[in-house]
Amino acid sequence: MTQSPTRFTHAANDALGERLHQRSTTANPWADAEFIQRHIGPQPADIDKMLGILGLSSLAELVDRTVPAAIQFQQPLAIETVQSEYTVLNKLKQIAAKNQVFRSYIGMGYANCITPTVIQRNILENPGWYTQYTPYQPEISQGRLEALLNYQTVIMDLTGMAIANASLLDEGTAAAEAMSMSYGIQKTKFNTFWISEACHPQTIDVIKTRALPLGIEVVVGNHRSIDFSHQIFGMLLQYPATDGAVYDYQEVIEQAHQAGAIVTVAADLLSLTLLKPPGEFGADIVVGNTQRFGIPLGYGGPHAAYFATKDAYKRQIPGRLVGVSKDKRGKTALRLALQTREQHIRRDKATSNICTAQVLLAIMAGMYVVYHGPEGLRSIAQRIHNLTTTLATGLTKLGYSIGDAPYFDTLQVKISGNAAEILERAKSQQINLRSIDLNNLGISLDETTTPADVMDLWQIFAGDKAPDFTFSEIDANNSSIQASTLARTSEYLTHPVFNIYHSETELLRYITRLQSKDLSLTHGMIPLGSCTMKLNATSEMVPVTWAEFGQIHPFVPVEQAQGYQVLFDDLERWLAEITGFDAISLQPNAGSQGEYAGLLVIREYHHQRGDVDRNVCLIPQSAHGTNPASAVMAGMQVVAIACDNDGNIDVEDLRAKAAQHQAKLAALMVTYPSTHGVFEEAIVEICSIVHEHGGQVYMDGANLNAQVGLCRPGDFGADVCHLNLHKTFCIPHGGGGPGMGPIGVMAHLAPYLPTHKVIPMGGKQGIGAVSAAPWSSASILPISWVYIALMGGAGLKLATEVAILNANYIAKRLENHYAVLYKGTNGFVAHECILDLREFKKTAEIEVDDIAKRLIDCGFHPPTVSWPVAGTVMVEPTESESLAELDRFCDAMIAIRAEIREIEIGNVDKQNNALKNAPHTIADLVDANWDRPYSREQAVYPVAGLQDYKFWPAVGRIDQAYGDRNLVCSCLPMDAYSQE
Repeated sequence: MTQSPTRFTHAANDALGERLHQRSTTANPWADAEFIQRHIGPQPADIDKMLGILGLSSLAELVDRTVPAAIQFQQPLAIETVQSEYTVLNKLKQIAAKNQVFRSYIGMGYANCITPTVIQRNILENPGWYTQYTPYQPEISQGRLEALLNYQTVIMDLTGMAIANASLLDEGTAAAEAMSMSYGIQKTKFNTFWISEACHPQTIDVIKTRALPLGIEVVVGNHRSIDFSHQIFGMLLQYPATDGAVYDYQEVIEQAHQAGAIVTVAADLLSLTLLKPPGEFGADIVVGNTQRFGIPLGYGGPHAAYFATKDAYKRQIPGRLVGVSKDKRGKTALRLALQTREQHIRRDKATSNICTAQVLLAIMAGMYVVYHGPEGLRSIAQRIHNLTTTLATGLTKLGYSIGDAPYFDTLQVKISGNAAEILERAKSQQINLRSIDLNNLGISLDETTTPADVMDLWQIFAGDKAPDFTFSEIDANNSSIQASTLARTSEYLTHPVFNIYHSETELLRYITRLQSKDLSLTHGMIPLGSCTMKLNATSEMVPVTWAEFGQIHPFVPVEQAQGYQVLFDDLERWLAEITGFDAISLQPNAGSQGEYAGLLVIREYHHQRGDVDRNVCLIPQSAHGTNPASAVMAGMQVVAIACDNDGNIDVEDLRAKAAQHQAKLAALMVTYPSTHGVFEEAIVEICSIVHEHGGQVYMDGANLNAQVGLCRPGDFGADVCHLNLHKTFCIPHGGGGPGMGPIGVMAHLAPYLPTHKVIPMGGKQGIGAVSAAPWSSASILPISWVYIALMGGAGLKLATEVAILNANYIAKRLENHYAVLYKGTNGFVAHECILDLREFKKTAEIEVDDIAKRLIDCGFHPPTVSWPVAGTVMVEPTESESLAELDRFCDAMIAIRAEIREIEIGNVDKQNNALKNAPHTIADLVDANWDRPYSREQAVYPVAGLQDYKFWPAVGRIDQAYGDRNLVCSCLPMDAYSQE
């Protein structure tokens, strides 16, 4: 049934589009909208054919048979379509021009830097990297896994710690995770977390938000006068301090350990090329940001935070961890270790709700280090430090006092009452300094700083008089660090990978070699259920690297970021229109953070009303594992709700438990459409039951791609919902991050939206900060802006309809070969379908993983495996896949079913067959000792078309258990990667 997609003229599209849509209230989205045709895979004739196979006459009929009539949104979305990509990008350029790109020396954990062009062009701007998914299928993810292993090694080497994870969302989040981990592993059972006042203010803000619902007391003070009788379980120190001072923490850490406290140090990673690493003076956990390793400022993100700790705590470390294992041939292979998808296993007992990371940014940061190597990094750090020392010397000559030495790149300049005047002079020169208080200013230099910049700074502080010295006269080679006891003496980054790829030719080939090992959307459909791997159009991605968006410090005065404010206003208005909510917060920087923020908003709403005992969160048993983990982080008690045989929420069980917990009911967390891939008919009743018993409804927005333009959560009972912009609104997954998880709320919850200590924003009675930057990963928001602007209301609705059509087409084509586990009342699925593979374990001893790995042989990334039901796969094709690609996938699944049938009837051995041995590699193909009861051709070409083009897995099936038993999470010797 495989066929080529058919394209039509505008006139043909117009006529057929009107017939397919048949909604008098909605304009024909196919007419004169070239981008809509490019975003949506099936063209009108394909859609007509697919509808015919489903026995339907129009997309409108499909919607009526799928979406409950009671919740259908009967009006067109009030979002205009801008006709061309050229027009939209020009409009966005005009908006971006409203941003003022000053030289920012604000610091506070963010520094301007230089992104090597070889990395920018070949990773950041390369769909072969940014359209990859999280490496849950390691056989087709070896490239990014190796890049992440490099990253982990960088963190371990520079911090002096034994183990590091594969990145977290931002430095504030990493510090909050460190507090939570310390609380969990402490032996004292104390309840106070102590933070140095020398920490970055945004980090303190995020930690306080995290601590409050957990009942943790936060104390902020001076580390030089800490009273350990206060009974603390953990402490956080900043190294160097937020004002630039580099303190020797060894004595205070020893005292903390004697008191039973776990010590976290937040460290500037570049400074650790010159400074003694925290691991050498007793730190238990080290966190920080890798932004200055080649990642643009981006008005706050996305950036990859790091988290490193001792080997003893490797099973408590939050987030993902890349480890070394081996494949079935004994070849070294990499995979996610230990914590992989732990929320689905441990749920409310999970160590964290973090199920994502900042993979693309971690890869870039790691590759920055590969490119520069240890000597190059140290040279960059030394140059910055020398410029800072020179700046300090000049300022002293001008009569200013400088803060404590030693320092690395940041100075605190003491001002006698004229700070405002100096700030104004700096502004007139398009320079930003940090205003610490009325009598102190901060200056942080970076990789882009030049001697001319230093002279400009002197002039600003000198006022009307020119300095009576020149740069060359006081250029300082003497280092305040080298003269101290805190100078680094230990080696770092000695592995060959950091010492052989320093020419652009070599790095380009290394990047390309890794990319070739990974399957991405550039190769074919990635049909992962609940993941929405749709097109990330090039026009959407182009603005990400514009300087007007990338070179803005997150803490510049808001008037310098007016372009961003226009962008935020547009997105908030559009998202409110799409969801039916009254207010939007763009601060959460991942879906998990959106869940956490939304539940905190609900918690604060109850508390402000005096309902402080409302802490019960009802969660269906089918829910995504982050739901119960997020509820626990928000200080709630999880009560599970049963599901019926059709996969729907058991309404009577919900009613009974809502009544049972009425006095304490805080919220219900519900995914819609359900995690089982159907629109539950009782959703309005479900929301009403919760409201009747005093609770609020939190809707998980993971499946919003099935709702846009058809129904709105705010209209049918949801009070708050997070929106995965990296799913529904086209931000790419980046191999496991970045993402964005803004939340929408009804009016009564708007006062409690997240705020920020540094930049005023958010609700009047807000919950505090949940991300380090006010608008978190702001620089990727243009992606969603372009998508919505190009699609308009009508195009967005059509995309939803086609997403549902594609899923139902797959379900229909495969229903005679596999059981479709759940369907709606009228026999249709939503935007994804669950195929039940459990019977094959009984009939042929074939597991779900065998089928998943055989799909790799067919050139596909497997669907979501064993979630939400063990032994099944969940398939989500999205609207972007063509009819030809849908048929190619169905043909592969049908061919695999035929192979299973051969096992069932006894023609093929149950243990030695193409499924059990999948995926097949080139090494398998050329093995002279081929002893398998099927041909080499059947092994590697199981379906037609692969002879012309085939994606080859880099390794065979990986031994997962071996990797956990023999945990190695840093780079191996180079010969290990070529070992057979």
